[in-house]
Amino acid sequence: QVVLIESGGRLAQAGGSARLSCQVSGRTIGGYTMGWFRQAPGKEREFVAAISWSHTVSYADSVKGRFVISRDDVKNTAHLQMNRLKPEDTAVYYCAISGRGRLPVDEPSYDSWGQGTQVTVSS
Repeated sequence: QVVLIESGGRLAQAGGSARLSCQVSGRTIGGYTMGWFRQAPGKEREFVAAISWSHTVSYADSVKGRFVISRDDVKNTAHLQMNRLKPEDTAVYYCAISGRGRLPVDEPSYDSWGQGTQVTVSS
């Protein structure tokens, strides 16, 4: 059974930073794509960023230039460095793992998900 556990969610001020981590157990992430999604109150979950096994990355336009996704296959973790945070970044952030290859941005392409971690950005 694959288990993903996110951590690092916090209350931050606009313009600040936060670093999310995703620890994976039950599967070696090498060869898989890791993704981050978020769900704001009253909205559908949306794609944030993804990183392939070869470290190719993809970002949603709303976070491009502010967020950085990374992975550490030795530690079986993925990270999301969030800089220049905005109030509209407030959401529950989820990490997920995909065996589909390349950089999928759709939820069905990801087969396992974490429970999420809350990020709240105050203005």
